[in-house]
Amino acid sequence: MTNGTARAAGGVPRPRRTAWRAGLLRGAIEVRHLLNNPKEMTGHLTNVGVALLVAAYISDDVPGTRTPMAHLVIAGFAAYLLFQIGLLNVPQMLVTEREEGVLLRLRATPGGIPAYLVAKCLLVVVTAVGTLVLLLGAAALLADGPLPRGTDDWLTLLWVTTLGLLAVVPLGAALGAVLPNPREALALIVLPTMGLLLISGAMFPLTSLPVPVQQVAAVFPLKWTAQGVRSALLPDAARTAEAAGSWELPMVALVLTAWAVLGFLLAVPLLRRAARRESGSRLADRHRKAARNGAVPA
Repeated sequence: MTNGTARAAGGVPRPRRTAWRAGLLRGAIEVRHLLNNPKEMTGHLTNVGVALLVAAYISDDVPGTRTPMAHLVIAGFAAYLLFQIGLLNVPQMLVTEREEGVLLRLRATPGGIPAYLVAKCLLVVVTAVGTLVLLLGAAALLADGPLPRGTDDWLTLLWVTTLGLLAVVPLGAALGAVLPNPREALALIVLPTMGLLLISGAMFPLTSLPVPVQQVAAVFPLKWTAQGVRSALLPDAARTAEAAGSWELPMVALVLTAWAVLGFLLAVPLLRRAARRESGSRLADRHRKAARNGAVPA
């Protein structure tokens, strides 16, 4: 041991191991809080309910195929819920907790920021997987919804879900680091995400949209996450309705990986800057402004 750095038997520095342990414990607490919070649970259940209602009122087939349009809608909503959790829920959580002074307290705690990020990752993964399982299970039971048909399809759903989250969670963290307050965070993000839902082929075949709109949608991760989820849930015959006439799984993996890398490159320095800029005076000033506006800090 040199310079006072203690290492565990496996060679992992103890501060790093401590941060992981603290993060997992904090994440487990936050998951229990989510499960015991009716307001937050209602929001996730409402999203699943909306998806099931929309699918229940659609009776047509995907043009050129015998695949029910309702199955395409379920697959699209599954992708959108992953996108929403990363790009809406994560920045709202970060901005709200920054307003409460959480980042300021973590900055003074050894390993506090890494533990915080581990906890948020665990919370996001549990929320996303739980929502996805609930949506697909309810759709299969109530509306004869689609499920993966074999091992390959389950594996495809697994890696698409993983990359889909990695593509948007860092972006959500980066947005949470720069947005000024929870209300503005919601206002600035909701409309663009709803717009992407409409143009990304999640609700209806992408080929029904003008080519320029398809090209815009192809820049963003939701289009590719939805396409990957469809490949896992819908029969191969449904790929004829895709813009390229195929699932393009290598391109799905490439685009989502590129967004994940870009997100991490943006999120890490922005989160560090946000933590460095936090101070007791800034926190008190935000609270005074909220009090003057008649708002209670979230």
